[in-house]
Amino acid sequence: MSIIKTIMKHPLIAPSVLSADFSHFADAVADIDASGAEWVHLDVMDGKFVPNLTFGPKLAADLRSQSAAVFDVHLMVYEPEHLAAAFAHAGADYITFHAEAVVHAHRLLMVIRQLGKKAGISLVPSTPVSGIAELLPFADLVLVMTVDPGFGGQELIPSCLEKIKTLARIREQRKYGYVISVDGGIHESTAALVREAGADVLVTGSAFFNAPDKAALVRRLKGMDP
Repeated sequence: MSIIKTIMKHPLIAPSVLSADFSHFADAVADIDASGAEWVHLDVMDGKFVPNLTFGPKLAADLRSQSAAVFDVHLMVYEPEHLAAAFAHAGADYITFHAEAVVHAHRLLMVIRQLGKKAGISLVPSTPVSGIAELLPFADLVLVMTVDPGFGGQELIPSCLEKIKTLARIREQRKYGYVISVDGGIHESTAALVREAGADVLVTGSAFFNAPDKAALVRRLKGMDP
C-alpha cells in the first residue's frame, strides 16, 4: 500500500460548484463545508477547450474568505499558463490544467509550484496515461476525467477506471507523490468503483447538490456508511 493510501483511509470529497446555483455561490460553499467534504472544486471553462463557459479568478477570490476548505481549481482552458498566476493570487490551493491544452506542460507545473501552489495535470477520456508519463514525477495531482469535460450530470465512462489503476500502480512502483483525483459521473452507484481503482479525491457535482442530506452522501461516497 502506498504512503498516500496509508494516510488517507477514505478518499477526500471535492464537490464542484459547477453544479451549484450560480446565484448562490456563497451558500454552495457553506453547504460543502457543513457536509464534511474537504475540498471545493472550481471548474474554469473558456468555451473553446470545452463547449461551456463558467467563471474566472474573481469568483475564487470572492469565495476564499467564505471557506477554509482546499480550493481545487481545474482549468479547462486553452493556454492555461495565462490564468495560473491569477488563480494563485485569488487563493487557489491546487491548480490543475489539461495536458491536451498546453505545449510546455513541465514548465507550467514548475510555474505553479513557484507560485506556492500544488500543481496538477489532467487527462480527458481519450488521452492515455502514457501521454503524461514524463510529467508524473513533477505533478502534485493527476486528475482523471471519467466523462468528456464541459458539462455536469454525465455518466462515468467505465474504461477510464483502468487509468486510475495504472496511475496508482506507477505511483507505488516509482514512489511518486501525486494524489489521484477523479471527476465525472461520481455518485453513490459509482463511488465504490472509483475508490477501489485507487482514487484519493472524488469530485462530485450534481449528485452532491441534489442530495437532500449532503453529509450522509459524503459519508457514503467515502465508503464510511453502507
